[in-house]
Amino acid sequence: MKITVSHQDEMRFEAKTEKSSFIIDCPQISPIEYFLSGIIACSATDVVMLPKQQGYAVKNLAVEGEVVRNESAPRKFNTLHLEYRFDSDADDTLAARWVMASLETYCSTINTIRDSVVITYTIIHNGNTIRENEKMISGGGSSVDFGSLQGCNA
Repeated sequence: MKITVSHQDEMRFEAKTEKSSFIIDCPQISPIEYFLSGIIACSATDVVMLPKQQGYAVKNLAVEGEVVRNESAPRKFNTLHLEYRFDSDADDTLAARWVMASLETYCSTINTIRDSVVITYTIIHNGNTIRENEKMISGGGSSVDFGSLQGCNA
C-alpha cells in the first residue's frame, strides 16, 4: 500500500491512494478524526461482509467510537470503546461472533493499535444489548501471556 499526501493550500491536503484520492481539510476534520474513522470503517466493513458470506444480511449498522487520549504530546490513544448497533436475521450468538471476528482477526487497523490501546466494545443487536463493555480477548494495552499451548501429537 502506498499513499501520497500533498499540500494544496492553507490546511488542505490531497491524499492519493493507488485507487483514488480525497481531500483532508484540516481543521474541518483533523487527521486523528480520519484515523479513528478508518478504524471504525475497517471493522464496519467486516460486520457487513462476514454475514453476507454466510447468507445473512445486516441492516441499520452504526458503529460509534469513543477515544480517551493522553493529555500531553504525543496524544496517543489510551482507550477505545466501540459500540456496534445493527439488526440482522441471525441469532445473538452469531451476531456477536461477527463483531468478535472483526476485532480479534480481520480488522487490520484495530489489530495495529491493540497492543498499546485498551479496546472495549458493546454490541446492540436487534435492539437488545448482547455484550456490554467487553474487553478484546487478546488486546488490553499490554502483552497477554496465555502460557504454552500444546498441540495434538500426530
